[in-house]
Amino acid sequence: MRPHVLLVLVVLLLPLTGCEEPSTEIVPSTPGSDAPVDAPNAPSVLRPPEKGEKHFATLRQITFGGENAEAYWSFDEQRLIFQATRAGLTADQIFVMDPDGSNLSLVSTGKGRTTCAYFLPNDERILFASTHLGGDEPPKPPPFDPRLGYVWSIWFTYDIFTAKPDGTDLKRLTTTDGYDAEATVSPQGDSLVFTSTRDGGLDLYSMDLDGSNVKRLTDAPGYDGGAFFSWDGKKIVWRAPARDDIDPEETKKLLQRQLVRPNRLEIWIMDADGSNKTMVTHNGAANFGPFWHPDNRRVIFASNMDDPKHQNFELYLVDTVTGDVERVTHYQRSREGAHRSDDFDGFPMFTSDGKRLVFCSNRYNDKPNETNVFVVDWKD
Repeated sequence: MRPHVLLVLVVLLLPLTGCEEPSTEIVPSTPGSDAPVDAPNAPSVLRPPEKGEKHFATLRQITFGGENAEAYWSFDEQRLIFQATRAGLTADQIFVMDPDGSNLSLVSTGKGRTTCAYFLPNDERILFASTHLGGDEPPKPPPFDPRLGYVWSIWFTYDIFTAKPDGTDLKRLTTTDGYDAEATVSPQGDSLVFTSTRDGGLDLYSMDLDGSNVKRLTDAPGYDGGAFFSWDGKKIVWRAPARDDIDPEETKKLLQRQLVRPNRLEIWIMDADGSNKTMVTHNGAANFGPFWHPDNRRVIFASNMDDPKHQNFELYLVDTVTGDVERVTHYQRSREGAHRSDDFDGFPMFTSDGKRLVFCSNRYNDKPNETNVFVVDWKD
């Protein structure tokens, strides 16, 4: 799940400065129509990496305007699938595009709210979660309640769907009551991992590509989500609170209101069958969006660990064996009067050879509520 989650509200409502490329305006297809949208995107822009970003040989911006997040590679690594709220839309919908930002198409229904899209093996179908069966209008977050502090919504109308890459032939994969979302696919092409409330908590489950053979992987109180398989399919990385940092009663009461408090989430790993659970970060910060490096040992993730105000999210690498952490991104706004701790880098995903990285960032923006997709030539 993306940040209406934990960043768009915290980070993107702050003033943004930078690039002045025009926004891309996409008119969604009529709700219920099978016709995909195919409109030209703004040209990609090659920018020098920021000082200290030694792993970035190049940095190319491929979307311009709107809230674009969770961009993930297809199996052949020739396309990206992502979610966006942009002109003509009131909530996130799912798009696909080429790695240079061209051939942009809307592939979800245009109804409800969507999240967490992925390609299935051979790139013959796509996977995403949507609330459209609960109504054409997107569900709205509850009004801010100062008694609750910072929380975000887990809408129980989310279900997981598959479709052809152009959005046609939509099929429902989950049918249980409650929240089913955040599904990703093993690079081995044999299993999905997803988050569900089907047993009363927010836990991780695996299932076959057709929705059968569901197996529960986590059962501790608190939120388990944002899971990804390692490249060899043997392990899973995900985000969850430290187990001694959970109030089960508070968690239960929040979930009854379809809410989660995401302020402190650590990065965890486990075997693909749910055994050998290990917490690999211990910083008490908001850590999320983990993804495996192709060496199946390091994990790249986003965190606000270095910002005392907990507003600046950067990318980091953690060695899951030693626990050593390396900071990857170092972007800070330089314009006079601009906020220097309101920036966001997140949702990283490597290609299988480790030579490219896609991530999302609000760097270079001059409008609030904008996040864009960037592709990097990576050097180790």
